[in-house]
Amino acid sequence: MDVHPAPPPRATFYRAHRQAAHPALGPREQHLGPPADSRRTRRLGYPIAPSTVWEILHAAGIDPAPQRSGPTWRQFLTAQAHGIIAADFPHLDTVSLKRLYALVFIEHGTRRLHLAGVTAHPTAQWTVQQARNLAMPLGCRVDSLRFLIRDRDSKYTRSFDAVFEADEVEILLSPPRAPRANAICERVVGTLRRELLDRMLI
Repeated sequence: MDVHPAPPPRATFYRAHRQAAHPALGPREQHLGPPADSRRTRRLGYPIAPSTVWEILHAAGIDPAPQRSGPTWRQFLTAQAHGIIAADFPHLDTVSLKRLYALVFIEHGTRRLHLAGVTAHPTAQWTVQQARNLAMPLGCRVDSLRFLIRDRDSKYTRSFDAVFEADEVEILLSPPRAPRANAICERVVGTLRRELLDRMLI
C-alpha cells in the first residue's frame, strides 16, 4: 500500500518562504516567521505578517491606499450635516387596498422634511419633475447644499441627478440593502408611520 507523505507543517512552509525571500538569514534566524495573530487572512487559515503583505504589494507596484484613517460615515454626516439633503420613497397602503408612493426630502442640518409629491404610479419623469419643484421651497438654501443621499431605486435616473448636479450638489449612493446609510431619513419615515399613518385610515 502506497503511503503518501504528510504535507509539511505550516511553520515549515513559512520558514522556507522567508528563507527564499531573505537568503541572508542565518540558521538561527530561520525560525523567524509570520506571527500567528494576523488580521486579514486569519479567517482563511493562513496567518501572514504585515511585513509580508507589504512585500507582496511593493513587488506588485501597488502603493498604500490613501486615507486609511479617514472619517467614518457617522463622522462625515455630523461634519457635513448642514450641506446634506436626503431623499427617500416611502409607501402607504389605503383602505381600498391601493398603494401610494411619496417622494420626500429631508435636510440633515435642520431636520426639515419636504413632501415633494404623492402618486400611485411613480415614474422616472414624475420623479424628475418633483426634484425640479423642490428648488422653490428650498429657496436660497439650495446654495448651501453639497451632497444628496439617495438609494439605488430605478426611479432615480440620470436626469434626476442632473437637477441637483446643476447646483453643484454631489450625489451619494447608499449601498444596496443598507438603510442605516440613510438613517436620518429612514428614522423620520418610521416616525411618520408609527405616529401618523398607522393611526388613521386613508
